Amino acid sequence: MKQSKSKLKKILITLFICFVVVGAVHETDPNYNDKAETTVATTKQTTKFVAKNIENVSTQNTKAKNKTNNSSKSKNKSSKSKSSKNKTSSNKKSITVKKTSYKNINVKSLKFKGKAYTVINNNKPYFTKEEITKKSFESYSSLDYLGRCGVAVASVGRDIMPTQKRGAIGSVRPTGWHTIKYSFVDGKYLYNRCHLIGYQLTGENANERNLITGTRYLNVDGMLPFENMVADYVKETNNHVMYRVTPIFSGSEIVARGVLMEGYSVEDSGAGIEFNVYCYNAQPGVSITYKTGDSKSTGKYANTEDNENNKKYSNNIGNKNSGTSGSKKSTSSSGKVEYVLNMNTHKFHLPSCSSVKRMSESNKGIYTGTREDVINQGYDPCKICNP
Repeated sequence: MKQSKSKLKKILITLFICFVVVGAVHETDPNYNDKAETTVATTKQTTKFVAKNIENVSTQNTKAKNKTNNSSKSKNKSSKSKSSKNKTSSNKKSITVKKTSYKNINVKSLKFKGKAYTVINNNKPYFTKEEITKKSFESYSSLDYLGRCGVAVASVGRDIMPTQKRGAIGSVRPTGWHTIKYSFVDGKYLYNRCHLIGYQLTGENANERNLITGTRYLNVDGMLPFENMVADYVKETNNHVMYRVTPIFSGSEIVARGVLMEGYSVEDSGAGIEFNVYCYNAQPGVSITYKTGDSKSTGKYANTEDNENNKKYSNNIGNKNSGTSGSKKSTSSSGKVEYVLNMNTHKFHLPSCSSVKRMSESNKGIYTGTREDVINQGYDPCKICNP
């Protein structure tokens, strides 16, 4: 570009000198006409030369400009292409936690044989790399057309663990709910309102999308040990644990056959927490009809009291708008009492109990109501003060 401009400048100076010479000859030379013809011819040639060079310079300038524009466009295109790649890459990194697929789990083959849970997939959870995150969150599926809970998943961290004491959950009546007692069941009541993700992990209280009808055995012997394991690990390390619980229903049954529980500690790549287990929604000594939630004693632990309870509470399928005659009768005939709850061990005590003094404040809760109500919340009476 600079060379072309310099060349054009020289040509214009030459042209100017020619015109000056012609003017000088016209004024001083008597043979002007003869010389003028020669000068004019020379001038014409010079003019043509100048015009041609101007055209060449213009062409070169145009080509240079086009080259610059093309280069600029190419850079922009390359920049856009890189931007698009980065956007795609960024989208791939976005976390989408999928719903558990348990097609490979044959529910009917997982028959209860007296153990609270069984190991699945060599104890390796089904989380993918894209699903694992250090960012705390919790998610609960919408209820299905039968009102049943679905998958509940969380990345459990200290920031989403509860800071308040646990409240009442009796207002929620999950599908298949019955209020029924057996003397040989710990706490008497067969069914508890089982949190899919325990309160101590995410602080979800009376969330209908996080509560299923579960046996006392499922709640305490099956799920609670894994919940406690995760809670203790998070509190001790401040790390995160990917945690997913999937209720497993068979067909249109309204009571889950069991729950699939998965856990994986994030920051240490599973070194601290890693499990994949199926917990049975069963109760030793009780036969459950999962289609309705009805139950009966198998006779192994039965006594007269159990037979009477079965008659009293049979066909008492709970729903959101109705209560149970047994619970209403107990509530009306019993006065309300203040109890101290241990939200870690799920025991309830009288305020004067010696165990209360040793209880951590973070695990302590106060509940005012009937004994039956607090048992319905999933708590057992202390064996020291026997409230």
